[in-house]
Amino acid sequence: MTQLSPLLKQATPVVVDHGEGCYLYGVDGNRYLDFTAGIGVTSTGHCHPRVVRAAQEQVGKLIHGQYTTVMHQPLLRLTERLGDVLPAGLDSLFFANSGSEAIEAALRLSRQATGRPNIVVFQGGFHGRTVAAATMTTSGTRFSAGFSPLMSGVHVAPFPYAYHYGWDEATATKFALRELDYLFATISSPQETAAFFVEPMLGEGGYVPGNAEFFAGLRERADEHGILLVLDEIQTGFGRTGKYWGLDHFGVRPDVVTIAKGLASGFPLSGIAASQELMAKAFPGSQGGTYGGNAVSCAAALATLDVIEDEGLVDNAAARGQQLLEGARLVADKTPAIGEVRGLGLLIGSEFTTADGKPDTATAQAAQQEAAKRGLLLLTCGAYMNVVRMIPPLVVSSEQVDEALGIWGETVAAVTKG
Repeated sequence: MTQLSPLLKQATPVVVDHGEGCYLYGVDGNRYLDFTAGIGVTSTGHCHPRVVRAAQEQVGKLIHGQYTTVMHQPLLRLTERLGDVLPAGLDSLFFANSGSEAIEAALRLSRQATGRPNIVVFQGGFHGRTVAAATMTTSGTRFSAGFSPLMSGVHVAPFPYAYHYGWDEATATKFALRELDYLFATISSPQETAAFFVEPMLGEGGYVPGNAEFFAGLRERADEHGILLVLDEIQTGFGRTGKYWGLDHFGVRPDVVTIAKGLASGFPLSGIAASQELMAKAFPGSQGGTYGGNAVSCAAALATLDVIEDEGLVDNAAARGQQLLEGARLVADKTPAIGEVRGLGLLIGSEFTTADGKPDTATAQAAQQEAAKRGLLLLTCGAYMNVVRMIPPLVVSSEQVDEALGIWGETVAAVTKG
C-alpha cells in the first residue's frame, strides 16, 4: 500500500475533517483550538467565508494562467492592491509559490543587482529548505544536514538573542553588531557582500524579536557599503506581529521584502518586493516559474487583504497578542521550567530550560503533546526544539485566547509536577 514518506514527522496525531475560524475538527469528532494556523498561514482563520467565496468564483473563471505567457486580472489587481500596504518605495513585485522560492529570488536579485558574491545571514534564522535557502538557514542543522556541499558565499553573524547568551538586550545587540564588523574584517569584505538576509523576529530559531538598535546598525552598514538589506517577512508579515510588517516595530527601511504565509490564507503564494530601480538591475528572464501568481491564489490573497483591513485584524493581533503574552507569562511565573516568554503580536514563544539553565527539549515536547491531548494545537521551535510557540489566526477572539491560556496552564502544571 502506498504511504506518505516516513521522513514527514507529524507534530500532532490529529486527522482533520474540516476547519472553521480558529478551530479544527478531527475525524474522531473532537474539536481542537488551532494555535498553529498552518505555521502562521491561515491568517483569516480556517475557511473564512469571503476567502472561500473568492476562490470558488475564481475556479469557475480561470484556474491557471501562466504569467509569463498571459496575464490575468487577479494577478494585476493583487499587484496594485499590495502597493497600498508594502513598505514605502517597494513598488515592483515578483510572485512565486513558497517561501523558499521567494528567498531564492531575493538572493538572485541581490547578487545580480550588486555584482557581489557573498550573503550575510544571522544566527538562528530560517529561510527555507531548498539548497540555497537551507544554506542560509541556521535555526537548526535538521534543515541542512546530509546533502552537502551546500551553496558557497553564505556567512553567518550573531543575532541579538539575549536570553541565549545570558545578557541583557543592549549587551547582546552591541555584541552582534561588533561581530558583524569583525566578519567584514576577517571573512567577507563589505565590497564583496551583496546583502544581509534577516528576519525581524527569529521564527524557527525560537521566536526571538530583534530590536531597533540592531536594525538601525544593519541599515547604517548597508548604506555605508552599498549592501542590500533583505527583510524576510514570510512569517511576520500581514499583521502577524500586531503591526502590518515586523519591520514596523523597529523603524527600519528595507531594500527587499520577502512575503508568503499569511498572504493568501492557505493558498500557495509568495513573492518579493523591491523598488523598480533595483529590480531592473537583475538579468532579464531571471525571474519566472510555472505556477507563480496562480489565479486562484491571487483571488484568495485579494480577499485576505480585504478581510485584514475590514475586520481590523492588525489591531486585533496587537490586542490579543498582548493578552496572550501576559497570560503565558503568568503561567511561566508558576514554574521554573519556563525560562522566558517573549514575542510580538500573535507570535508567542515559551522557552523551557532546566534548573541549571540548559535547554529542556523533553519538557517542551511533552507540553506540546499534552496540549494536543487537551484540545490545543501548538508547535515547537528553536535550535533545541525547546520553545513552544503559539501562532493563532489573526481572527482569534479574547475568549479563545482565554480558552487557550486555560489549557496551557493546565498542560504546564501537568508536565512539570513533581
